[in-house]
Amino acid sequence: MISRAAILRCNGNGTHFPLLSPAPQMNPFDTSIVSFVNRFAHHSRVFDTFVFMISDNHLLKGGVVVALIWWAWFRPSVNQLESRKYLLCGIVACLLSVVLARALADLLPFRERPNGVAALHFQSPYGHSDEDLIHWSSFPSDHAAVFFALATSIFFAWRAAGIVAFCHVFLFICMARLYLGLHYPSDILVGASIGIALASFARVTVVREWIGRLAMPWLKYSPGSFYACLFIMTLQIVTLFQAAREITHFFFVLLRPHITT
Repeated sequence: MISRAAILRCNGNGTHFPLLSPAPQMNPFDTSIVSFVNRFAHHSRVFDTFVFMISDNHLLKGGVVVALIWWAWFRPSVNQLESRKYLLCGIVACLLSVVLARALADLLPFRERPNGVAALHFQSPYGHSDEDLIHWSSFPSDHAAVFFALATSIFFAWRAAGIVAFCHVFLFICMARLYLGLHYPSDILVGASIGIALASFARVTVVREWIGRLAMPWLKYSPGSFYACLFIMTLQIVTLFQAAREITHFFFVLLRPHITT
């Protein structure tokens, strides 16, 4: 996508002045849905603030999904061991999903988010502004990739909880970000496809058993350290790895002068 940043043009005197960039290429599927949803924005301060709160609140986003993971993990069942293997596969899938989603966002042409595209005339909801936006490419949605991967694994482990997880991810995570203009529908669809596809590898017995052989002996011989690490991992999932990204960025900035020299 072409950014709305100004393009400099030089006149005969050598003076440079800004011109508006061409309108970004947008497909009718995305623009029609974004325009329809945006019709409901900026009418009710209470509703807009509520949606923004949902989108910005880790407890209401990832907290619910992670709670379902822990519930499914300790749920008594004749197939508890297999259920736990599915859940472990889901955690691995969510890690791979966020890496793949971020890699695609960096490698593919930059796509500006709907609330930053002038051609859409996006009406920002109350309580939300461009300053709240992380200036990453919107395609694909890493939120959709991570949480649909987890919802899929929950569904494999416990169908009823999985349906609840799918509904929660769609309504409270994806639709909220669509309403706020943070993603196009295609961003969410591709992100969800990445997450579901990677989580579905758990249906392959070899994959599921391999992850089980790595994790289950650890759980058997050192349950304390296993659950401590699982807690840390699920905590990072709730915050979409915010703390881990901050630590990585710190050491990258610290070591970069030594690496480049």
